[in-house]
Amino acid sequence: MSSPRAIAFIVGLCFVLGLAIWLIGAIYQLYVEVSFSSLLLANLLLLVVLVLLGLLVAAFVYYFNQIFKPSQRSRRPVVRAPEKKAEAAGVTLKAVRQQVGQIQDEVARQALWERSRAIEANLQRQDLHVVVFGTGSAGKTSLINALIGRVVGTVGAPMGTTQAGATYALPLPRLRRQIFITDTPGILEAGVAGTERERLAKQLATEADLLVFVVDNDLRQSEFEPLQVLAAIGKRSLLVLNKTDLYAQPDREAVLASLRARVRGFIAPQDVVDAAAAPQPMQLANGQFVQPDADIEATIRRLAEVLRSEGEELVADNILLQAQRLGQDVRESLDRQRRQQAEQIVERYQWISAGVLAVTPLPVADMLGAAAVNAQMVVELGRIYGCELNLDRGRELALSLGKMLVSLGVVKGALQLLATALQLSVAGYLVGKAIQGVTVAYLTRIAGKSFIEYFRQNQDWGDGGMGEVVQRQFRLERRDEFVKAFVSEAIDRVVKPLTVAKRSPEDAEELMSPAENDAPSPELISELLVHDDWERSPQSDRDW
Repeated sequence: MSSPRAIAFIVGLCFVLGLAIWLIGAIYQLYVEVSFSSLLLANLLLLVVLVLLGLLVAAFVYYFNQIFKPSQRSRRPVVRAPEKKAEAAGVTLKAVRQQVGQIQDEVARQALWERSRAIEANLQRQDLHVVVFGTGSAGKTSLINALIGRVVGTVGAPMGTTQAGATYALPLPRLRRQIFITDTPGILEAGVAGTERERLAKQLATEADLLVFVVDNDLRQSEFEPLQVLAAIGKRSLLVLNKTDLYAQPDREAVLASLRARVRGFIAPQDVVDAAAAPQPMQLANGQFVQPDADIEATIRRLAEVLRSEGEELVADNILLQAQRLGQDVRESLDRQRRQQAEQIVERYQWISAGVLAVTPLPVADMLGAAAVNAQMVVELGRIYGCELNLDRGRELALSLGKMLVSLGVVKGALQLLATALQLSVAGYLVGKAIQGVTVAYLTRIAGKSFIEYFRQNQDWGDGGMGEVVQRQFRLERRDEFVKAFVSEAIDRVVKPLTVAKRSPEDAEELMSPAENDAPSPELISELLVHDDWERSPQSDRDW
């Protein structure tokens, strides 16, 4: 209890005792006077006075207990956030492991399993990991030497002194957890070896509970970007301006102010500190050189404050972050696997459709749109993405997209694009036979790629709807380099079989002198391009 409160309590106690003595004397006099006239009334009055005195004593006892009761502010509430985050990380790991089992690549699956086991082990660990990160020769190793109080790493001017991550115990008092600090290779080093060391440094930085980013000058853009990226993924960071012994005091303050301004928004001003981990030797008046002590007071003070006040939260945040990043990597691996399988299905069906249409050409373009989207293909694509569709639902989706192909003019555009490409690559007598088959393969590809996007987004076409997805796929598939490769493959798969089918003794003369009416006439192309009466094609539903 503080002195002012103790004095107030003693004064109050004396006042209450004095008041009680005065009341007892006054009550006794009153009782004597009243008892002469009515004994019953005197006893009743005495009872009321005793009750009032009892209430006064109770009030005094209550106030006394309140004074000596421990302050509520000294009782820190139990922080549940780290436990909740650890629980969330455990739930995420459980879901991730179910997805890892679906990955077919053995090497990728084992690597993801190992990462999940490492994160699970981190849930039980009782230490904090600090990673020192920054450009080559910014003084990272010197800072660690100064923090630990002994030489633990090689210090030198050439970039690339630190070749791999090295971890040391950092003694900090009054912390429940043990602290480990890791020195990383420098970033922005030249050469293949430098690039590999930078990759390792960034990996170590993303796994840190707390990141200490070391610079020796104002931030360059090449330094700012990785620091911003690490902050964006939720990495708690301190920014240390090292080698401040090389600056005059006004210059030091100017650089610190500039650094705080540059990182405003993702690093707090108090988390930008200065240090002189390995000061340059000073020459005395007599010509001798002395080595000044390291000046890391601001750095170690802020580091200790953060670890003591936020240590539990930092560990919980990092474990949850690692679990979420693992989940994202697993989803990306699974998505690549599914996309590869789905594209194989699309490629298979595009050439099946092309073969059918090449030997039985249809007279109208809306039939091309209908044949370009096969209901069975839709069902198989859905199964790849865990969506079980029956054939009727597949047919319904296929017909909707087929109508969209016609209404957006994709059928017309594909016909025109491929007719031109085929005329440049194929003899005229075969173009008429091949144009519909090749075009339907092309349209089937666009439709299949559109459905892949639909299933990837959990059977949702997105804000722009089906039309936007179809148009985007058409733009991607009409690039010159793709069209050339597609036509080349189409010639092998569609045109050459037609050539073999046409080669017969009676057709030899025709092959030598191709008939003009076998080439697609402008009228035929025009008919194919302008006919889009979908509803007048009842046969289309039976061609699935």
